[in-house]
Amino acid sequence: MPAADPTVTVAVATFRRPDLLARMLPMVVEQATALGPGTRVVVVDNDPEASGRSVLAAWPDPPVRYVHEPRPGIAAARNRAIHEAADADAVVFIDDDEEPTAGWLEALVSTWQSYGCDAVAGPTVPVLVGDVSPWVRECPTFRRVTRVTGTVLAGAASGNLLIDLATLRREALEFSDAYGLTGGSDTLLSRTLSRRGGVIRWCEEAEAREAVPPDRAERGWVLRRNRRVGNVWSRVHLELADSRRELVRTWVTLMARGAVRVARGVLLTVRGRVTSDIGQRATGECHVAAGLGLLSGATGRVVTEYIRS
Repeated sequence: MPAADPTVTVAVATFRRPDLLARMLPMVVEQATALGPGTRVVVVDNDPEASGRSVLAAWPDPPVRYVHEPRPGIAAARNRAIHEAADADAVVFIDDDEEPTAGWLEALVSTWQSYGCDAVAGPTVPVLVGDVSPWVRECPTFRRVTRVTGTVLAGAASGNLLIDLATLRREALEFSDAYGLTGGSDTLLSRTLSRRGGVIRWCEEAEAREAVPPDRAERGWVLRRNRRVGNVWSRVHLELADSRRELVRTWVTLMARGAVRVARGVLLTVRGRVTSDIGQRATGECHVAAGLGLLSGATGRVVTEYIRS
């Protein structure tokens, strides 16, 4: 069970977005300060050129500590955050392109304390900015996920996530560098945790908002994202298989699921075109992309989304 007055490290991962970091950091610090003296903030800069350092020049240590992690990939940044939080009871992950809503941190911590669980995930709500196409606005990628607080999850994304560090230490878990530039290290870690008996719960009130930049509010990016997510899903589930029989069964399931997803997506796309229903068309095209990703991952291909220059 979590302590009545736990120590918490809020870890902000950043990569070449100093303007966004400067905007969201005061919000995080304000909530960390309100939570109590056992809460601190660590900014992990994953830019080899340390572009976030200038933002932190205005912040003393405490309340904010800056660390530079030049090894590329979100997995390296998350693992560095865990290392920096070694003396804390829990680590809370949030990214530089997210802004916490009022009560976000308190809601995560109180849910963790109330349920005595191993991790708590909150909703990250995409916010479309400016004039975007009807296709983008109607596609399922940017829809908010809603669940009842306390719902048990099989896995979770790490963009808005609290993890009990005693659990990580006990299970010797960390984010896999093999997924550092493809995404999915959080899926692998959280699903491994669940398979070992760990409990991840949802907190509906711990909302963070993520502004969607113009280069992501485009049909091409959305389809690439869906394909990458499908690819990672297959790779993770194949890696989780702990016997040859389970591996074969998982592979067959993924191939079938991918084929069904593509077929369903084609039908929805055609129906959307015939009826001029942009929502059905967008959903169908996203299903096709995700299905192709499932098939590619099941056949050993790796889709890399986060290219570093």
